[in-house]
Amino acid sequence: MDATVKLYSYSLRQQKTYLIALTFVVANLALPQLCHLLHMGGPIFLPLFFLTLIAAYKYGLSVGLLTAILSPLTNWMLFGMPPAPILPEMIMKSILFAMAASFLAAKSRKVSFVCILGAILFYQTTGTLIEWAAGADISVLLSSLRIAIPGLLIQLFGGYLVLKALSRF
Repeated sequence: MDATVKLYSYSLRQQKTYLIALTFVVANLALPQLCHLLHMGGPIFLPLFFLTLIAAYKYGLSVGLLTAILSPLTNWMLFGMPPAPILPEMIMKSILFAMAASFLAAKSRKVSFVCILGAILFYQTTGTLIEWAAGADISVLLSSLRIAIPGLLIQLFGGYLVLKALSRF
């Protein structure tokens, strides 16, 4: 189920990096708002992470990191979501996801279920362990993970389909 993909790796010195990242950040203003129309839509669907996956996998680490950092910050400044107490955790997990997705994409040079799954497992496992080490209750963390299963499946299957559709561009 792999497809050859045209991947990019823009540097922070290129204007295109900021234009592409801005596009993802703007899209990340709309997607969470749609998800938050449903009760618990954010924790269930994890909308901010989906576009971070696409940005990092397709356009590289710089675009991925800009998306990972600016999306939660912009949403928090404009809408108060994610709530301030979890904002650092969201940014940390988004950064981990961008790093893993861009690294695995660069190594495989393909749209791959295995690579997307690896990026998801990395950011969720590492992020959860960091939160636990920082003093979070493990039962709360595991409950949050259980609630997020639909969003994680959307990241895996939806991410694969979107990246496959973008593979020609």
